[in-house]
Amino acid sequence: MERRKSSKKDEVEEQCFFDPYLFKFLNRISAVFCLLFILFIWCSSTIIISGSIFHVCVRSRKFNDPYCLSFGSQGQPTAKVDIRTSLINNSSELPSVVLNNTQNTPVFSSISPSPAADNLENSAAEEGLSLSLSLSLSSPPLTSFSPFTKPVSLKGTNKAELEETVSSRMAVEGQIAILRSYIAKSKPTTCKGRGIYVYELPPKFNKDLVAKCNEMMAWIDFCKYFTNDAMGAPIPELGKGWYNSHQFSLEPIFHNRILNHPCRVLKQEDAKVFYVPFYGAIDMIRCHFSKDGSGLKDAHLLSNEIVEWLEKQKMWKRNSGLDHVFVLGKISWDFRRTQNVSWGSPLLELEELQNPMKLIIERQPWSINEVGLPYPTYFHPSSDEEIIAWQANIRKMNRKFFISFAGTPHKRWENIRSILIEQCTSAPNKVCNFLNCIGESCVESAPVEKLFMASEFCLQPPGDSPTRKSMFDSLIAGCIPVVFDPFTAHYQYPWHFPEDYRKYSVFIDQDEVKVSGVNVIERLMKIPRKERQEMRKYIIDELMPRLVYATANAKLEKFEDAFTLAVNNMLERAISRFP
Repeated sequence: MERRKSSKKDEVEEQCFFDPYLFKFLNRISAVFCLLFILFIWCSSTIIISGSIFHVCVRSRKFNDPYCLSFGSQGQPTAKVDIRTSLINNSSELPSVVLNNTQNTPVFSSISPSPAADNLENSAAEEGLSLSLSLSLSSPPLTSFSPFTKPVSLKGTNKAELEETVSSRMAVEGQIAILRSYIAKSKPTTCKGRGIYVYELPPKFNKDLVAKCNEMMAWIDFCKYFTNDAMGAPIPELGKGWYNSHQFSLEPIFHNRILNHPCRVLKQEDAKVFYVPFYGAIDMIRCHFSKDGSGLKDAHLLSNEIVEWLEKQKMWKRNSGLDHVFVLGKISWDFRRTQNVSWGSPLLELEELQNPMKLIIERQPWSINEVGLPYPTYFHPSSDEEIIAWQANIRKMNRKFFISFAGTPHKRWENIRSILIEQCTSAPNKVCNFLNCIGESCVESAPVEKLFMASEFCLQPPGDSPTRKSMFDSLIAGCIPVVFDPFTAHYQYPWHFPEDYRKYSVFIDQDEVKVSGVNVIERLMKIPRKERQEMRKYIIDELMPRLVYATANAKLEKFEDAFTLAVNNMLERAISRFP
């Protein structure tokens, strides 16, 4: 018994002898690891200065969702965990976040592009964790947000719905700020480190789809839109460079241009970006509108097969598709088919396709990996001289109509089109001209474009979706667009439209028209002549060249068209992420 006690005592003494040394040793190791971890987080972080809140979001390639911890104060510190899966769509970049200090209650929502655009520092190659840190110093922060985050507050309006609208629009503006940060500051002078590799896909993903153009739609032969490198048949009555382009023909137009890009490389190892020429929109049209209706059951096939094909490619595996780009010629919602919905394609809902960049005619507003590209217009110049000639032409146009609207009443009851048509047709002679597009009235492009050329303002209300090809057709004609929803243009095309929408458009909230009874005609007639002239000058001199798609073999030196801007900014994004 005594021997056992003695032994126990010896063990205690031995343990006491080693503990201090062990503690010091472990303490030093933990300190070193902590220091290395802090340095790692700091080096791989994105820091944004905007707002009055300390907000940290951590994610890695392995995480599907971002995890955000926010600390804000109005006298007392608060903390809140906010998982923003739906807002950023499992993207690899994060919108910064600020605190709306209203009545001392913290509400987290995304920042506006105005303060953030100058302070964004984009993370590098996204190895391991990336940290988004936002700190806003403005008080109250709402004063710095765009007008779109202040929706019309009407009597009887549900306060919760208003707050939700504000929060969602702030989230979009945070995303737009990030996308604007990739805009190239100057024209690139070399292709070094800017290689573009164009995959040679099996024909079923593009060429075969175009070859079956006469089977795409039951009521129209689509083949006429694929002539002249997918620009369509020439329109002699509008002049040189004008073609009858279809609004959903972006994919082959873009493909034909990029094949001739000076930075195209033939070796995958030399590429910074990988372009996947899958004609997803044409496939979707074929499946849903084919003459025999047989394609509907196959709407998912090519979407799944392109994923299977890519997963076998070495360069896809290298960065999990983050340096790959798709170009899609229909709106994002048409590629988000789920099991419970028969319409559309599931392409953009596939988990494997969340990483690549999608250049698309209408982006999903909360997807950071989607960027809106202009709809193809009817004007496709082949030289700087053709653009300059058209600029001179539209400067001297006789705009005999103050306002015009080309469209139809819409089946959705909440749409404002019927109200606008009533206001337009009730206006005095030549103040507002309404072109009813029921039937075949607007199928031919010339009558629509001529109407826009003769008008000061062109009304652009949303239809089946917020965006309109007509928006771009009016700008090409020098007609000032009147927009009723920020998702029509301002939240869609950060690489092609300026941040200040007042330079090129008039915004009237559709709720003012639908609920408050605002007369759009009267509102527009109050805009001074000098202000209209300044907007039109900006549209003609600065904006119009950025919205057209030049021909496949065009030689542009002075101007950057829609394609060139998209490619340059796409490369800037890739360089910032994979130096």
